[in-house]
Amino acid sequence: MNFPFYIAKRYVRSKSSQNAVNIINFITFLVIVIGSAALFIVLSGFSGLKTFSISFSSTFDPDLKATPISGKFFSLGPEKEKQLLAISGITSYSKELEEQVYLTHKQKSCVAYIKGVDTAYRVATKVDSAIYWGNWTLKNQQAVVGLGIANLLSLTINDYQDPLRILAPKPGKGSGTQQRFGEKPYNDMPVVISGVYAIEENLDKKYVFTELALAQVILEKDNTQLSGLNFGIDPLADADEVRKQLTAVLGDNIELRNRRQLNTALYKMLNTENLATYLIFTLVLIIALFNVVGAIIMMILDKQQNSKTLYSLGATIRELRRIYFVQGVLVTSLGGLIGLFLASLLIWSQLAFGWLKITPSLAYPVEYKLMNVVVVLVTIVVLGIIASKIASSRVSKKLLA
Repeated sequence: MNFPFYIAKRYVRSKSSQNAVNIINFITFLVIVIGSAALFIVLSGFSGLKTFSISFSSTFDPDLKATPISGKFFSLGPEKEKQLLAISGITSYSKELEEQVYLTHKQKSCVAYIKGVDTAYRVATKVDSAIYWGNWTLKNQQAVVGLGIANLLSLTINDYQDPLRILAPKPGKGSGTQQRFGEKPYNDMPVVISGVYAIEENLDKKYVFTELALAQVILEKDNTQLSGLNFGIDPLADADEVRKQLTAVLGDNIELRNRRQLNTALYKMLNTENLATYLIFTLVLIIALFNVVGAIIMMILDKQQNSKTLYSLGATIRELRRIYFVQGVLVTSLGGLIGLFLASLLIWSQLAFGWLKITPSLAYPVEYKLMNVVVVLVTIVVLGIIASKIASSRVSKKLLA
């Protein structure tokens, strides 16, 4: 067995004759356990929050979305549709037409976006899971609105007496163009609310979903004009190859973006918050591991006579330093493992029982990830090595003289 490792292992297990040294060692070990557990719990909490936040936007976002690079609309003819259907790796695709409109109901009004979609939209996205009241029905001039719009305009489902009215400006009929006397500069379409979706505050105030054909009528667009195409991609398919084939069919004027690219700002914000939190807690751990330096130095002084004896028996200064270095690494590594174990129990209990609640019906989201385990272990071990190296360097010939 390695001589420094054997002695260091005995020092970790044995108690000092000085009670103060034992107390310092215990506090140091406890600080490492608490610090590693806290870091893992925070990282797991942020992982859960990240997944929870992304799940909001992914309800409307497909695996891949095609939008025009310039302008609001593009044309998709029958020939291109046939070519799209022939591309392998695409499980579904749906058309959409989106534009800003004015909504009014019982002297209340707001600005929102009409999103006309076809029947395949439910397959390409997870919009069904967002229905809060009613159901997803868009036939016969029915519509689905966000909870924010419903509250703002006092909307109820299946209200045929007072339907929601959608107003959209007529193309080319602005105030600077001529129009017949008495002709309205906008299209007016009544719709009955069949359902209300609820995701998050901003999205709940943004959309009113209608049938694609109805949106084309109110916006005065023909059946080839679209604002987007939503694609469902087979998980086993080569995503890059699918992109190439889609670009070849749709042309270079169309931009293809996956779910992450559609929410670039959200991903950047979440990643920045996660990094900032990690750095803050790492700084706390660095301060806490000063205790390790102090504890090892106290141990060096306490074991000074033993060190002199080992030096007299032939141990080198380098070997003596290695003894205390290995002791520090063992203490920090063991404390990190115990802290990870205790934190894992807390995370698993939260996943199983949801004892910590955000609301009475919603448990705080956490996620147990192997990557977080690796990050915490590497952080603890690296900081432990640095602290142990600093403390063990105090062993010198002068100390042993």
